[in-house]
Amino acid sequence: MASTVPERAQVVVVGGGIVGCAVAYHLVKRGVTDVVVLEQGTLTCGTTWHAAGLASQLKSSHSLTKLATYSIELFQELEAETGQATGFRAPGSVSVATNEERWQELLRGKSMASTMDVEIQEISIEEAQEKVPLLNADDVIGALWIPDDAITSPVDTTMALAKGAKIGGARVIEGVSVTDLTVENHRVTGVHTEQGYIEAETVVLATGMWTRHLAAKIGVNVPLQACEHFYIVTEPLEGAYRGMPTLRDPGGYTYFKEETGKIMAGFFEPRGKVWRTDEIPRDFSFGTLPEDWEHVGPIFEKAVHRMPALGECGLQLFFNGPEAFTPDGVYYLGEAPEVDGVFVAAGFNSVGIQSAGGVGWALADWIVDGLPPMDLNSVDIRRAFPFQADEMYLKERVSESLGLLYAMHWPFRQYESARGTHKSPLHDRIDAMGAVWGEVAGWERPNWFATGDMERRYEYSYGKQNWHDVSGDECNAARTAVGLFDQTSFANWMVEGPDALDVLNTIGGNDIDAPIGKAVYTQWLNDRGGIESDLTVTRMGHDRFFVVTAPAAANRDWTLLQRAARGRDLTVTDVTDDYVMLGIMGPRSRSLLNDLSDADLSNEGFPFGTAQHVTVAGREVLALRMTYVGELGWEVYIPTEHGLEVYDAIVVAGEAHGLRHCGYHALNTLRLESGYRHWGHDISDEDTPLEAGLGFAVAWDKPVDFNGRAVLEAQRNEPRTKRLIQFRLEDPELLLYHDDPIYRNGVLVGRTTSGMWSYTEGRALGMGYISCPVSENEKGVTKTWLDEGEWHIDVAGQMIPASTSIRSFYDPMNERVRM
Repeated sequence: MASTVPERAQVVVVGGGIVGCAVAYHLVKRGVTDVVVLEQGTLTCGTTWHAAGLASQLKSSHSLTKLATYSIELFQELEAETGQATGFRAPGSVSVATNEERWQELLRGKSMASTMDVEIQEISIEEAQEKVPLLNADDVIGALWIPDDAITSPVDTTMALAKGAKIGGARVIEGVSVTDLTVENHRVTGVHTEQGYIEAETVVLATGMWTRHLAAKIGVNVPLQACEHFYIVTEPLEGAYRGMPTLRDPGGYTYFKEETGKIMAGFFEPRGKVWRTDEIPRDFSFGTLPEDWEHVGPIFEKAVHRMPALGECGLQLFFNGPEAFTPDGVYYLGEAPEVDGVFVAAGFNSVGIQSAGGVGWALADWIVDGLPPMDLNSVDIRRAFPFQADEMYLKERVSESLGLLYAMHWPFRQYESARGTHKSPLHDRIDAMGAVWGEVAGWERPNWFATGDMERRYEYSYGKQNWHDVSGDECNAARTAVGLFDQTSFANWMVEGPDALDVLNTIGGNDIDAPIGKAVYTQWLNDRGGIESDLTVTRMGHDRFFVVTAPAAANRDWTLLQRAARGRDLTVTDVTDDYVMLGIMGPRSRSLLNDLSDADLSNEGFPFGTAQHVTVAGREVLALRMTYVGELGWEVYIPTEHGLEVYDAIVVAGEAHGLRHCGYHALNTLRLESGYRHWGHDISDEDTPLEAGLGFAVAWDKPVDFNGRAVLEAQRNEPRTKRLIQFRLEDPELLLYHDDPIYRNGVLVGRTTSGMWSYTEGRALGMGYISCPVSENEKGVTKTWLDEGEWHIDVAGQMIPASTSIRSFYDPMNERVRM
């Protein structure tokens, strides 16, 4: 049989589900017509065919909501464009809450959606029952109506996307499996198929639950896991009228969708059922799994409570089919960090249909332009870590993450499963001090410290949680005495070699060509001037540099550095495990360290922003006079073998100086009070240093054509029409988190990026980007424009007065770090 595959293609899309076809569709729209879509079975045969077809707009974040709303806009027009029926209709949806906390969550989501022009209405219980006559609302306390939420046929919509791609020049080939990929010099060069080799510049893995094992063949890590997903379809049911809105009852872990006069009820049970961890067979096509009433029974009872007619009618279908889920419940998108030219779009956690249009648009732009079209950090494949590929980890964690899809999305919620991957050498000591642990990038980290008879567990709410007061005591210690932070989880790298300076100075905005011993705060930038990384680089020698970055960003930052270093004469070594790192922060930190060291720690002997090797408790350590809390302090890097010894000495000596162990919730409060940005929240790759108020960290005079320089120099001379501003919420109880709408004189001008309670202000503080067009104020966002406005932040539907400041509310001149 002659081969049906071409010898080469510019882009090979592996996987013919709705996501793969959406990517191909958008690539041809961008002018990339040499595209081949390969499907091992027939289009939609993996997961797409059995999806519910829900297309909802409201998601957990601004970026995910934007992708979902784009999908609906695309699906509305697709049939007219391609002539292929899609089954698209927009009956709207109703979401109900049965307790105050769930209602608070829904209202906060409603507020966030307003920043995206998503229409959401609060409706009465009676109105909800009018829209969904089968609804039992006896215990419902609130309901939201989203009129533009939609339903589409997954199979027909995929066919329309495939047809649109083919009209644009793409080829779609079914019945051909990709068996391997080829890589040369860190870049993909093609794919092996059952019918021969295809040379390719770019390969997109849109292969659903097959992705993990296929990607692993070339060393690409895509930690996802197949789980069983259940739904039932009733016999025709009176009251299930054509066009009835979709009903969501997150407290009952169920959605209800009208389907040709029947009801489809789908379940997201509190603990998901993992299917198989080994490689899924190539011929698992249109596959189903056995019924499991024992597993689903308790959730079905909740569904019957919400819609009693389910308990009285016949069931036409009990469906069980596998889908791919991820450890954090969010899909993977973007270029794989291990291999250039390999893009991933997989692990959709049952939201593949509603995300596909936006994902196709974003990934096509990413491939063509080399950068994503918006901040996609929350879905970026670079957030995945190697330890997450462990099958036992996936089995435990993904079972939990599936269950969280309809659970309460509490602020500060901590995962309970698959914990303890990475622990500081000080873990047992810190634990003995009452630590209540959180997890970031696999690291166990103390979030707060229980005192007295407090239970060492979270009591979640949208208000002040049970750790509120003790975290305040920790903040007070750092502000008035000494706070001790175990920051061993931060990633540390040594960059060495003749080209080290040039590489670091090219990817970063600040000047790394500083005296030996100088610690430089900088951002690594992209060609658009956007902030890719936020970190410190300390010059340890002529061509030797010490890089410190946050653990959550470590894989992303490592990838950026490694790509910049290719072909250059330098080495990058991960030395994270070589050190225990303690943050000793507060106005009495110098006095404490003076008791343990004979080094000159004065401003003259040890200026802010410098590093020295000094002796502490008889051991040589590296001390950096840097801070993320806005106080006098040092980051002390202790060789791991001496970590316990030096820690014990610091704790003993600290008793005389009011030392207190502090957690990461306190750290977050302290940094926000001091106006310090957090990458991934306050700054991202679509924000420039000038917009983020970090222009001081750009070395405009350095003789290096650093990334994004031309863009930033042009922006430097223009009015600041977008700017990150500090906010104080003028309410004694309410808290800010993120994505809260910001209003000036009643007009929406932005949204918050992060928020935390401030114990010094006695109010919630937040940061947020606001915009002011030149047509409104020729100088853009200025202090005068801020002062002349009346400011409010929408918190769960309440318009709360707010104060603004360009500088931090605490120590606005940044004097305390130089005490």
